[in-house]
Parts: sequence; structure tokens; C-alpha cells
Amino acid sequence: MTRRTAITTTALAVGGLLAGCGKEQKKMVKHVILWKLKDDIADKDAVKTGIKAGLEGLKGVVPGLTEIIVRTEGLASSNADVMLDSTLESEEALKGYAVHPAHVKVANEKVRPFTQTRLCLDYLI
Repeated sequence: MTRRTAITTTALAVGGLLAGCGKEQKKMVKHVILWKLKDDIADKDAVKTGIKAGLEGLKGVVPGLTEIIVRTEGLASSNADVMLDSTLESEEALKGYAVHPAHVKVANEKVRPFTQTRLCLDYLI
């Protein structure tokens, strides 16, 4: 990289940062869910695997969903069986996620039939 290229690259980077100054930045949203599985499920590991695969498969399918991780291996001290930790681009993206056909299908087929309790916390980051 030449000195001129380095100076130009630095100027562009600083200019890009300054261009955002004074403008209200859209905040991203964390969407966290904890589920307790129904007590009468015989093969809880299979259900957890299905929930994990279904929900994590939504990345790249649902617009605005930037990250999605499902945890199924809680410690013995846990009182939830499955956790969803997802990040969306905005509150509007969260609203779209809730009604997106792919999400609704996973929720109706892989989550709701097997869960007895659901806790949700959505917050801005």
C-alpha cells in the first residue's frame, strides 16, 4: 500500500464515521426466549435437536435476522430446557420475524407442541 493509498483509505474511513455523527442510529434488537419442555416427552433430546435445527435454519431466510443461536445443553442448575438468543436489525425486523411464514412453521411444528412454558425478553442493543 502506498502512502497516498493509506491516506485516502484513512480519509474515507474517517469520513464514513463522521457522516453518521448527529444522525440517529437504528438500534438492533435482542430477542431471547426460554422454554420449558412438557414433562411427558419421552425423547427430550430429539425434541431439542429439532427445535435447534428448525430455528437456526431461519438465518438467511428471515429478513433482518442477523444472528440466531439455540442452546440446549443447560447445566443441572437450570430450570429451562431450551434458550433462543437472536439478534435482529430493528424492532420492525422483529415484528416481521414474528409473522414470517418460515418462523411460524417452525414455531407451530417444532416448538409449541412440545413446550409448556415460554419466557421472552426483547431489548435494544
